Amino acid sequence: MIFAIEEINNSTELLPGIKLGYQIYDTCASGLVAAHVAFQLTNGQESVFLKDSNCSRAGTVMAVVGDSGSTPSISMARIIGPFNIPQVSHFATCACLSDKQQYPTFFRTIPSDQFQADALAKMVKHFGWTWIGAVRSDSDYGNYGMASFLDAAQKEGICVEYSESFYRTDSQSKIQKVADVIRRSTALVVVAFTAFGDMRFLLEELAQEPSPPRQWIGSESWITDPLLMSFSFCAGAIGVAIQQSVIPGLRDFLLDLSPTEVAASSVLTEFWEDAFNCTFTENAESNKRLCDGTQNIKTLKSPYTETSQLRITNMVYKAVYAIAHAIHNTVCQETTFTSQCDKHIRREPKQVFTALKNTKFSRNGYPLSFDDNGDPVAFYELVNWQKSESGLIELVTVGYYDASLPKGQEFYINRNISWVEGGTQVPVSVCSESCPPGTRKVLQKGKPICCYDCIPCPKAEISNETDSPDCFPCPSEFWPNAERNDCFPKPVEFLSFNEILAIILATFSVIGTCLAIITALIFFYHRTTPIVRANNSELSFLLLFSLTLCFLCSLTFIGAPSEWSCMLRHTAFGITFVLCISCVLGKTVVVLMAFKATLPGSNAMKWFGPSQQRMTVVSFTFIQVLICTVWLVLSPPFPMKNLTTYKEKIILECALGSAVWFWAVLGYIGLLAVFCFVLAVLARKLPDNFNEAKLITFSMLIFCAVWLTFIPAYVSSPGKFTVAVEIFAILASSFGLILCIFAPKCFIILFQPEKNTKKYLMNKN
Repeated sequence: MIFAIEEINNSTELLPGIKLGYQIYDTCASGLVAAHVAFQLTNGQESVFLKDSNCSRAGTVMAVVGDSGSTPSISMARIIGPFNIPQVSHFATCACLSDKQQYPTFFRTIPSDQFQADALAKMVKHFGWTWIGAVRSDSDYGNYGMASFLDAAQKEGICVEYSESFYRTDSQSKIQKVADVIRRSTALVVVAFTAFGDMRFLLEELAQEPSPPRQWIGSESWITDPLLMSFSFCAGAIGVAIQQSVIPGLRDFLLDLSPTEVAASSVLTEFWEDAFNCTFTENAESNKRLCDGTQNIKTLKSPYTETSQLRITNMVYKAVYAIAHAIHNTVCQETTFTSQCDKHIRREPKQVFTALKNTKFSRNGYPLSFDDNGDPVAFYELVNWQKSESGLIELVTVGYYDASLPKGQEFYINRNISWVEGGTQVPVSVCSESCPPGTRKVLQKGKPICCYDCIPCPKAEISNETDSPDCFPCPSEFWPNAERNDCFPKPVEFLSFNEILAIILATFSVIGTCLAIITALIFFYHRTTPIVRANNSELSFLLLFSLTLCFLCSLTFIGAPSEWSCMLRHTAFGITFVLCISCVLGKTVVVLMAFKATLPGSNAMKWFGPSQQRMTVVSFTFIQVLICTVWLVLSPPFPMKNLTTYKEKIILECALGSAVWFWAVLGYIGLLAVFCFVLAVLARKLPDNFNEAKLITFSMLIFCAVWLTFIPAYVSSPGKFTVAVEIFAILASSFGLILCIFAPKCFIILFQPEKNTKKYLMNKN
């Protein structure tokens, strides 16, 4: 501060011709002492202090630089604030001091802890630490700073295992308790928002019984302190620090000390005696030698002479210059070539305070301005405690944090970081390991949100992000993979010609078709024989034709459903089966009429001759054609994707369109089949050497049994098996008809030709 004031007093640009005076007080880091000093400042100075008549005789000081601590600064600000005395602190960082309602005249050249807290929270988040411990000084600096950090950490999703406070004047047991909490904790990372004096007591306690390795994250108050770097177990510590700076001429000024100047100052005397281990006063009890003037400060190596890494020192330098610029703006007028300053004008602290709000300057490449809260633009260096080859801990700058940059770009690392125990990999500090994709987080009861269990997603849901709080279902036509971290299209299922089941059914369909054709050829070749002519050969050929169509229509049920195949399969099935049953019904009626015709006076065959038989078949079939036509016009079957039967696959099937018309088609077939079955039962005992009535009865019994069984099987069969059941019912009933009605006759035609005679046919016995 003295160097800066002397530099200003010798300047021809800043306050030319005006000298700044100063007085230094030591608040001893005490709020009470700071309050006492504040009262001294507001009460004005004794006249003996202002000897030069050219000096303005203000009753109070124009401005105050300090204090270095937040608590003393608060004490001072509350007292000098009502008097409009501006206060510019170089090291008081408490975010509470940004409140202009309580501290209207407070300014500072060091950033507020709110920025520091945000920077520390972003740093912790950047390295993936979600489970941390926290210790703080039990002071305004530590309490307000940690409160800001915890608030920022919560927004970043960081959990705190413990938060302990202590102060350097606390009892040994209290500090030991804090150390024990750190030792027993599971969090690897410890964020310390402490003053350097408090931190020394905690590290000394931890050094007595070293804790498991801990990654220390430090606030700017202690992370750059060279005395604390002697604690080797803190190697790898990382934190935010005030920007390094260079003040030209300061080192020469510090080294320009004569023994006379040292002896005249109690502060310098104490420093000199401690640095050179000598004394200025003769004391019989002291073993120290006398300071005889031979000590050379230029050969001294101590923090006093180390000016290559100035941090807080530059904050003091800028504070003095900020006040000087404010005073300059109140008493000086700028001209084209120089500044004209009124040496005798009287200025009040309030005028300096008003000017300080708008002060903006740059010194040695370091700009300074104040926002509405009296805070400067926040800029921090990220520093790391790294062990050198000699084993000593060195402070290395590894990046920076610039609050003036756009959001998300403030944090930057440009050098490798040495971690706890000299590690090169970022240490892991989490309460629970990250949940991989395919699982979701479930919080553990009674624990912070960072402590959770990873539960696999349900069968139909996925999570494709790490630490997903929820699983979500796939789109309707997609299904999760085995890991349940991605959706893939559901397999489409239908009765394909490539499947074994479809091949078997198609084979039987072809066999049935061939069987019907072969039977028709046999009947055609022997069409003049009695067994073929005995029961209306025309109906037999028509029945064989309809059975051929029945076997073939089963093939339309195999393959991917299309708009045309869906309409064809159901209507073709309904019409061909009605044609088939109509023919069987005609043959049954013929048997009954033939028997009635043998009775005396009966004229039955006259009313059911060949033309009537044809009309019966055509009429019954036409009704089914009409039902199918109405069905196709009003609500035809159509292909659809069934997503409900199976969740994990899509069933391609034909929707009925209108279930009423579908069951109308089946119901009509069933009605004819039952009617035919009843007539066949009535005719089963009629004398007939070829057992036509009995064969029809057996065939219709099989037909009805198959279709009665088909209904529940059709309703309950899932997916492609529904189609398979329908094909099976068609084939089974068709085989039942062709085998029961035509197989015995073919057997006689081929293997028992002696029975294929008119004589045998007429033999009623």
